[in-house]
Amino acid sequence: MAMEASQIEALLREAFPTAEIEVMGDDGVHMGAKVVAEEFKGKNRVAQQRMVYAALKGKMDGSNGELHALQLTTAVKE
Repeated sequence: MAMEASQIEALLREAFPTAEIEVMGDDGVHMGAKVVAEEFKGKNRVAQQRMVYAALKGKMDGSNGELHALQLTTAVKE
């Protein structure tokens, strides 16, 4: 089952309510997201990406996940 961009954005918005979030892609399987959030302050890129994956609540978990690939860009909101 594929995910729509709006579903991905809703999950990210729940975890990062004040973030700037942009979700790209239209096939529902290979998507991209840019998340600029205050919550990333003091975290390295790996930690930031782990936070984003955690916000997706298992939607990318292995072969059973709804989302196969997410090209991810993260940054600290100033």
